[in-house]
Amino acid sequence: MTARLERTAQRLERAGRRVPGLRAVLLSPVVARPGYWFASACGWIWGAALLLAARPRREGGLLVCDGLPSWAFGRGGTTIGAVYLTTSNTGPDVLAHEAVHRAQWRRYGLVFIVLYVAAGEDAMSNRFEIEAGLERGGYA
Repeated sequence: MTARLERTAQRLERAGRRVPGLRAVLLSPVVARPGYWFASACGWIWGAALLLAARPRREGGLLVCDGLPSWAFGRGGTTIGAVYLTTSNTGPDVLAHEAVHRAQWRRYGLVFIVLYVAAGEDAMSNRFEIEAGLERGGYA
């Protein structure tokens, strides 16, 4: 299933490169920024709903929702827009790593989903994980 999703995302990414001007439009702040805001709102709703009485906290530009059940996110934690979802993985290095993902969401908007999946599940070769810092993210 994951391999099929990666192949589909890669095909979408290649198709997007063939359409003149599409990349510029999708990555323009006018399009990307609302996508980032929408993703942040979805992440906040997901995290807040699962936290129930607990309150998310701000740390370094991220809205951190910790104390979540492990099924609520991928790997040790997941950043959606400006919201970081995790159980307890909130060390300074990890938060610095996740802050880079927040910046990636801000730059790419909702297109980040397709780009991230197309980059592959293996963090060691995923360009977005490499940019965020494999060691800070606990991958190396």
